[in-house]
Amino acid sequence: MEVNPRAGRPSSASLRAGVLRSIALWFDTGAAAADGDAAMSRTTPAPAAAACQRIDWLRVLPFVGVHAGCLAVLAVGFSWVALGTAVLLYALRMFAITGFYHRYFAHRAFRASRPVQFAFALLGASSAQRGPLWWASHHRHHHAHSDTSDDPHSPRRHGFLWSHTGWFLAREAFATRMERVPDLACFPELRFLDRFDLLAPLVLGILLFSAGELLAHLSPGLQTSGSQLLVWGFFISTVALYHATFCINSLSHCFGTRRYETCDDSRNNLWLALLTFGEGWHNNHHHFPGAARQGFHWWEVDLTYLGLRALAALGAITGLKQAPAELLAARRSARTPAGART
Repeated sequence: MEVNPRAGRPSSASLRAGVLRSIALWFDTGAAAADGDAAMSRTTPAPAAAACQRIDWLRVLPFVGVHAGCLAVLAVGFSWVALGTAVLLYALRMFAITGFYHRYFAHRAFRASRPVQFAFALLGASSAQRGPLWWASHHRHHHAHSDTSDDPHSPRRHGFLWSHTGWFLAREAFATRMERVPDLACFPELRFLDRFDLLAPLVLGILLFSAGELLAHLSPGLQTSGSQLLVWGFFISTVALYHATFCINSLSHCFGTRRYETCDDSRNNLWLALLTFGEGWHNNHHHFPGAARQGFHWWEVDLTYLGLRALAALGAITGLKQAPAELLAARRSARTPAGART
């Protein structure tokens, strides 16, 4: 970075270049390779609390903007159609995140055809939680270093707020850790979604606005509009989805019960399991990450697993992996079994 020697601060030209770089990265995360972000991601430890100074605030403006967009509800009002759209998109995208971004892409807990893989990767990408390779690579890194200083979102190591939202706003966390996902990087369509991760949310927003305008024209009695469906179906639904899934990184390592003595602070929490369709059985998951079912027992509600069972019955996916019986019985084990972390 060019520095003004008198002021000891970056020059105006350097600042302009930084602004243009940040804006370019909104649309094309592949531009990160040009300034070393990708290499940094592979060689630098996960960002700690001190890395707050490395947050590129201009680069994270879209994330802030999604939250700010919820305030528009004061202008667009309420309708049952809008609320139903928000709930439906929350459920569909939560399943795409938990069933595919997490259990499939990160842990390979079942097999899926290439079209099914892409369809749910696209649906997951519309949740604005970045691309499938980025998500899986950072999650695999989390499991390899759970609740150590190299864990990017450990409440114990970096504090609650950093584990909930701060870690992925740091410059070090923006690039995909490609060395962790060689099995996924061989698919060009997944690399495309990962590089242009703003595309799917933009398309969803356009579709919602168009559908709302069409309904306003064809069925005015529904009392909805394009802007109303956009605010409820995208902004409100997405923010709810954000913080529900973020709670697994933060609250699930702080509150709940521990059936298994894993090498981390993971806990089982019924309320988070209901909110995230089964992800709240987090201690179970860290005991055996490769299982498609995280609610190990019948009373542990796991809606994602039920959805995966339905897809398996339709022939869309196969090979749902289960936790071995001996691991299920190994309550209060001394440590996570060898090979359990992936």
